[in-house]
Amino acid sequence: MASVANGPFHILKPPNHPGYKLSSGIRTTLWSFSCTNAPFLTLQTSKHKSSTIICFATDKQTSSTEISSTARIRSEVLTPFRSVRMFFYLAFIASGGLGGLIATTQLIAALTNPSRALDAPEIAKGLGIDLGAVSLFAFLYLRENKAKNAQIARLSREENLSNLKLRVDEKKVIPLSSLRGIARLVICAGPASVITEAFNQSEPYTERLVERGVLAVPFPTDGNLPSFEFEESEETKEITAKRKRLWQLTPIYVPEWTKWLDEQKKLAGVSSDSPVYISLRLDGRVRGSGIGYPPWNAFVAQLPPVKGMWSGLLDGFDGRV
Repeated sequence: MASVANGPFHILKPPNHPGYKLSSGIRTTLWSFSCTNAPFLTLQTSKHKSSTIICFATDKQTSSTEISSTARIRSEVLTPFRSVRMFFYLAFIASGGLGGLIATTQLIAALTNPSRALDAPEIAKGLGIDLGAVSLFAFLYLRENKAKNAQIARLSREENLSNLKLRVDEKKVIPLSSLRGIARLVICAGPASVITEAFNQSEPYTERLVERGVLAVPFPTDGNLPSFEFEESEETKEITAKRKRLWQLTPIYVPEWTKWLDEQKKLAGVSSDSPVYISLRLDGRVRGSGIGYPPWNAFVAQLPPVKGMWSGLLDGFDGRV
């Protein structure tokens, strides 16, 4: 155990561990250092300030553009008749194409044989109908296929998000998917100052957010330590416990979170340095997102309470649902 009082604390970047970032804080204490699979550092402030940032170094390479079989299966479940429609579109395209080919040979024969010249307008009419049918069903097929690819890509991104890791406390690391059906996560990504302000803005809504199963996931993108102040007194003991529960999660394997977030911003056309929030449904799907601070008041107004399902469930949480 080592400590530094009233001075900056720096984490040096080892050359073989690109996942490390520089961090600093006031009155910080180095609580633990471990080398199980990957090293991590946990920093906490003094008694009335509690904040954690964990840096993992990992050689694991993942890509959010990879399409998993789970995403394809979920797509089939959500739109069960899409494959049937696409099959019939292809069948109609093939039928129209074959009819157009036959009509083309007949039209050529009619134009080259004066005795069949009177049949040419009727054959041309049939050819036009075949070409129109092929064009129509090709358009429908391409539109359906585009919607299918967009849906699979979205589900794949959500699946990649569900595989990202969170630290519940010093002893528990879980994938985000473990919270499906338990919590509505709100990812707050941005500079430490923005996350601190989002933390302060959530204070009046703490109790109602906890009743609705909301959990915040603070993700500082500038490598600094957000300042979370909790009032420690007998009068505020209960609300302080709920605020700590609301803000207890910490992302780990920071490069993977950064990569996923950067790709989301790129797809949404948002600047890479813009602070954003992403809210998730109970089933892990993305509910909404935006630039700036999370609208805590809107969450309280729109989300139904899940107190019976939620109350005490994360106490002693072991990563199993």
